[in-house]
Amino acid sequence: MFPDLGSVDGWIDLVSAVFMVVGAVMSLGAAIGLLRFPDLLSRMHAATKPQVLGLFLLLASIGLQMRTWWVWPVLVVAWIFQLLTVPVSAHMVGRAGYRTKHLHRELLTSDELDAVVQKAAAQAAHQDGPDDGGVPKD
Repeated sequence: MFPDLGSVDGWIDLVSAVFMVVGAVMSLGAAIGLLRFPDLLSRMHAATKPQVLGLFLLLASIGLQMRTWWVWPVLVVAWIFQLLTVPVSAHMVGRAGYRTKHLHRELLTSDELDAVVQKAAAQAAHQDGPDDGGVPKD
């Protein structure tokens, strides 16, 4: 049942098993957070933070179990792709959710984006000028 810790293969199996269990628990935590958290911003946080580390641990476990050098570059590329795309997509989803009011403002501790959105709206209104109803001037 337990790996033989008297050999290098036994230690690799043990580390791989720990990585696999912790990675799976982190991914499960991310999934539970997606279902249980109340609003878009907290769900987005739950989906991104533990998922990236959980995936890293699972990929490291696969690399340790394969015991070949050629699998590591593929796993590293997969993790780097995940590391680069998840925060960007979460940022864009969060920004879109903020602008479309899909969040609970009472749960925010500070709203740093409100000033930016108000300033952009004021600039857009100033550039458009007063609304003349589309009537051409003489």
